[in-house]
Amino acid sequence: MSENSVPIIDIAPLIGCDRAHAQEPVQKIRAACCEWGFFQVLGHGIPDTMVSRVWQNTRAFFALPLDVKETVARSKDNPRGYYNRELTKNSRDMKEVFDLGHKPYPELSDDDPVNLTRDGHNQWPDAALLRDFESTMMEYYHTCEIVALKLLEVIAQGLGLPSSYLTQNFIDKHTSLLRLNYYPSHDPLAATVKAAASGHLGVHHHSDAGALTMLLQDQVGGLQVFRRQQWFPVEPVAGALVINIGDIVQVWTNDLYKAPLHRVLASEGQARYSLPFFYNPSYDTEYYPLDVLTNGTSPPRYTHINWGEFRWRRQQGDFADYGKEVQISDYRIS
Repeated sequence: MSENSVPIIDIAPLIGCDRAHAQEPVQKIRAACCEWGFFQVLGHGIPDTMVSRVWQNTRAFFALPLDVKETVARSKDNPRGYYNRELTKNSRDMKEVFDLGHKPYPELSDDDPVNLTRDGHNQWPDAALLRDFESTMMEYYHTCEIVALKLLEVIAQGLGLPSSYLTQNFIDKHTSLLRLNYYPSHDPLAATVKAAASGHLGVHHHSDAGALTMLLQDQVGGLQVFRRQQWFPVEPVAGALVINIGDIVQVWTNDLYKAPLHRVLASEGQARYSLPFFYNPSYDTEYYPLDVLTNGTSPPRYTHINWGEFRWRRQQGDFADYGKEVQISDYRIS
């Protein structure tokens, strides 16, 4: 691979528990976390048939009339569902999204009181319009859980830690989010004042708030990562998932691994779709620089951060201008 290309790593030995060949991808992921904060993985084990169904349902949902999509619209109180005025860095992104997340009690309805989380509850379009949408997206969501957990174990191993060292606040109680992104080839809100001031980007530059993100992207392209004072494209690779580490990993490693700035260019001439899975811990998680990575010569650079509070403040900034968008820099020790 070129020095200017995000690393592509075959993780089949990790998924298949091939101990004889597992060390090589562990070390490659460590190097990628140090140098890029981004990498792409092949051999992740997600079946092509599942991916095909996910793409089919994603395109079908965004092709619905606007008034139908708005029947499952997000709100300030329930940030799951459809939205077309997402903010990043207090600027509107040129895209539409649909968000879904963890359902604590799958046997009960999504709006049952016990399924109302701090991130709201799942909303679904009419099954008469999209028969397989809910089942397909939840199946993919749970598959992403498995792959993300394995990658978090590998990140721990790359730091010289036991594989389970970072996962205790994720297993069975994580607060992860699956997002469906649609970047239209033209801005449907271009006539509005707010759109004119948006900067004309699909997603403005940012780092992800959680532990890591797994992205399924189509072949159109547009994702870029900032490295060495330049923006580099994350070129689509058939069958690959794009992985980037988030702010939590940066805090854990006391800045050894940096959560990378990235952005998405606005689509021109051809629509683009992508599905990021944001792997996040339980709401009550307190994260801070790991004791094993700090000492007298490398003291902690961050105070303790509560994920539930941090996530809520960040999502309020994403939905609308409800105050300053919180960053881990707000918790940095001077």
